Amino acid sequence: MFEYILSQINNFLKAAHDNYGVNPIVFAVLYFGCSPIFYYSLFQILRAVIKRLHNKIMFWSALFLCATIAPYLYVLLFGKNIPWWVYGVVALLIGQAVLSLILKLRRKVVHE
Repeated sequence: MFEYILSQINNFLKAAHDNYGVNPIVFAVLYFGCSPIFYYSLFQILRAVIKRLHNKIMFWSALFLCATIAPYLYVLLFGKNIPWWVYGVVALLIGQAVLSLILKLRRKVVHE
């Protein structure tokens, strides 16, 4: 039974590699490797908001964004045969993050 499960997992990983050209192990390492950074930066963002440390909010927000997007960026850069809508979704998410960052910076400059 255990061997059957392992063979199914191996078949799934091979199919993902063959269909999309990315190594699922690398994706998983990036995904789980970025998790501590993701949660720590989220904690720091909340702490900076409570203490009103605006310069720290921007730094931790940028780190949070990088930790969130890293595994998906790997798929976009090294993947093949990816549906067109995946590129659209990622582009919208990055555009929204950049727009939010620009608006925060403008508000910060106006208030100083």
